[in-house]
Amino acid sequence: MIVVPVYNKQLISQGNLYFQTDEFKNLGGRAVQGEKVVLLQNKTFQKRNEMTEDNFYPIGVSGVISNISSDGYIVVKINNRVNIDEVSVDAMHNIELSISRRPDSEVADIHREQEVLDKLKEEVKDLSSRFQYAGFFNMMIDNMNTVGELTAAISYWMKNSNDDKYKILAEDSAIKRMELMEQAIIEFVEVAKVTTDAASAQEQEYKDMYRESAIKKQMEYLQKELDEMHPENLTDIQKFAKKIDEAGMNEDAEKEARKVLDRLKQEGKNSPETGMLYDYLDFVTGLSWKKQEAEFINLSEAENILNEDHYGLKKVKTRIIQQIAVMNLKKEQSGSILLFVGAPGTGKTSIGKSIAKSLGREYVRVSLGGIRDEADIRGHRRTYIGAMPGRIMDAISKSGVTNPVMVLDEIDKLSASYNGDPASALLEVLDPEQNNTFTDHYMNVPYDLSDVMFICTANSIDTIPEPLLNRMEVINFTGYTPKEKLQIARRHLLPKAMSEMGISDENLNVSDEIIETIIEEYTREAGVRGLRKRIDTICRGAAVMISSGDKNIEITKEQLRTDLDMRSVHKEIVPAKQKSGVVTGMAWTPVGGEILYIETMFTKGKGNIIITGKLGDVMKESAQIAVSLVKSIFPDKAKMFEKNDLHIHVPDGAVPKDGPSAGITMTTAIASLVNERDVDPSIAMTGEVSLRGLVMPIGGLPEKLMAALRSGIKKAFIPVENEQDLVDVATEVKEKLEIIPVKSVEEVLERSGIIEKRNT
Repeated sequence: MIVVPVYNKQLISQGNLYFQTDEFKNLGGRAVQGEKVVLLQNKTFQKRNEMTEDNFYPIGVSGVISNISSDGYIVVKINNRVNIDEVSVDAMHNIELSISRRPDSEVADIHREQEVLDKLKEEVKDLSSRFQYAGFFNMMIDNMNTVGELTAAISYWMKNSNDDKYKILAEDSAIKRMELMEQAIIEFVEVAKVTTDAASAQEQEYKDMYRESAIKKQMEYLQKELDEMHPENLTDIQKFAKKIDEAGMNEDAEKEARKVLDRLKQEGKNSPETGMLYDYLDFVTGLSWKKQEAEFINLSEAENILNEDHYGLKKVKTRIIQQIAVMNLKKEQSGSILLFVGAPGTGKTSIGKSIAKSLGREYVRVSLGGIRDEADIRGHRRTYIGAMPGRIMDAISKSGVTNPVMVLDEIDKLSASYNGDPASALLEVLDPEQNNTFTDHYMNVPYDLSDVMFICTANSIDTIPEPLLNRMEVINFTGYTPKEKLQIARRHLLPKAMSEMGISDENLNVSDEIIETIIEEYTREAGVRGLRKRIDTICRGAAVMISSGDKNIEITKEQLRTDLDMRSVHKEIVPAKQKSGVVTGMAWTPVGGEILYIETMFTKGKGNIIITGKLGDVMKESAQIAVSLVKSIFPDKAKMFEKNDLHIHVPDGAVPKDGPSAGITMTTAIASLVNERDVDPSIAMTGEVSLRGLVMPIGGLPEKLMAALRSGIKKAFIPVENEQDLVDVATEVKEKLEIIPVKSVEEVLERSGIIEKRNT
């Protein structure tokens, strides 16, 4: 018995297989007529000296050599299918095996097989008529008695894969095996017809179906072979098609991507639209479309991360932990859009990075300052040259996930133009009820932003449109107290500066006293940005000294003036005594708070009111109200206003000032002037007034009180309605400052010593 391994031949239970004499010898067999042969089907193409026991399929066929022609052909007549029970390959590459016959589980219907055979003969003859030697071939076909013989005769030209051929062999049902051979022959015939004459389409429905199936199968087979041989030569079209299949897009996005891909196929490389189509597909297939599973967040660990990265900000951290806890319970993004409002340098942006770290998410920042084009948010339509996605989707693309922590920085710096209002475009982005179908104009398909944790920052809410502000929860970042600044500098700013400049703890010593001096005399801010710059300057100077050989440096107060190369920051310091007509006020500024003096003076004139100090319209109106109130409270002094001009001045005339909080200070200053009673300069006040004589509430209270304490104020008057805002004021400020809520102008005048206290 000869054992012959073969690859990609049509092994069936009956019929003839043809070999060349040399081929048969190379396969390990000697050609003797009548010799028994077992043919083993190889799984993959292997040289004989590379074959192992695992290289063969478990089913083969047995037969005998029926004919050896004079022109070098050997015919093996197949008799039976066999199970390969055991197989071994020795060191000389000889194959030993034990086999057993594999019977059919279902016998073929002779009449049915004859019908199929007749039909297939007609099909094959119709095909052969297109080729040379059709007569000889048809005569050979006429001598075929079974479908298996016919299949074996034409198997040489079939292009179906090795697995497909083995599938026919492995089928135990003779009826189904015949159907598979029938399908294979019809597919072969249709493929051949398509190859020779694409116009010869058949009218019958089943042939059309077979033809389409055959074409697709042929293309897939050929493309698969090419891809396996040269995986590095995949075309851009193929790469994009693969990315679209694997991206997990929603239905609309996948439909649009395939539409653009079809257009890219049709366009030539020199087409002006090719680049635009390529960029679009590159962007949408590069996006993350698959939702990330919600992970458990350790609240204790998240709180530790926030505390390590930021000192203070207790109220802010508490609110963040609450939001994280809700997300933990619901296993999804939920809660309000947070808007961090505060002066520069108070940690609004950097805490967003800490939140991302505590959640284990990607962090991405989008700067909105100065944006005036709606397309910066929603993207440009692809009909325009140079079209790009909006900043929101661009940030999503850069993050690589669907659930990043996205910080929208400087949302109060948006502006409108003829190109649209970007603040209105953000309404959809920041609305949890709408952003699950956010549509960027460039993409033109919806994208789900509901898993994104949006955090916005602003220095003030005054310029944020009300509808946009309504979608967010405002969290105020108050200024840091000197003690907090000291801890921030000691824990974060100084170690970071020394690390960045290669300075070790042994080389540089900066005492707490030096840091406090920098805070009090060389910075004027609510945050710590200026403090960081001063510490960086000191470390750079120390780096020069260390490089020059000084290895043990201690910073002294005398060095600060030289090292920082600047004068001490001017601050309003409360004098021991102030003349009448001058009262201390408190003001909010974008960098925190400060005190200012309202100065009044009478000069000879005709009752004019002169207001200087670059005041805005609101403060000018406050001055008018203050004058009217003083006239009504002190009617006996009204003649002074008729015979004199009243000059109201707020120092620092080059600095614009405006806001509804100076009314009570102006009223007190004018009352002090007309009564010639000075007010203790260590008393500061803030609040707006009405014509009814009531003290109205104001904003920015924590910053104002902190500035008052910093300047040496001992007592502060605030509107009684702002008493509830004291919860946001630092404990250090409340302990050192006497804070007095007041309800009316008369109460302020009494407590200031301008009028006598009345018995009630």
